Amino acid sequence: QVQLVESGGGLVQPGGSLRLSCAASGYTFSSYAMSWVRQAPGKGLEWVLDIVSGGGSTYYADSVKGRFTSSRDNAKNTLYLQMNSLKPEDTAVYYCATLEDSSFGSWGQGTQVIVSS
Repeated sequence: QVQLVESGGGLVQPGGSLRLSCAASGYTFSSYAMSWVRQAPGKGLEWVLDIVSGGGSTYYADSVKGRFTSSRDNAKNTLYLQMNSLKPEDTAVYYCATLEDSSFGSWGQGTQVIVSS
């Protein structure tokens, strides 16, 4: 079955960087667009970005544009999220998800990112 496993979260100071990974298995990773979604403490889900199946195009939420970039290695079945210039408001659990017909399909378990001094 589809399995998505995020990693790379942790505690980082404001202005710092983190790189998240999402390891995919159980399906043809290269055939699916992927999304990153986050949930801040006490808040609802917030879409962060979509990346197309081939990795050639990425669409970002305004809140992260210019600071976050996503890439994928289809040979390794892995999705990445490079987060730079982190702010306290980026504190959240970050999830990767498959994007199927403009809807989120399968989700990972999430990885916690805390931005604090």
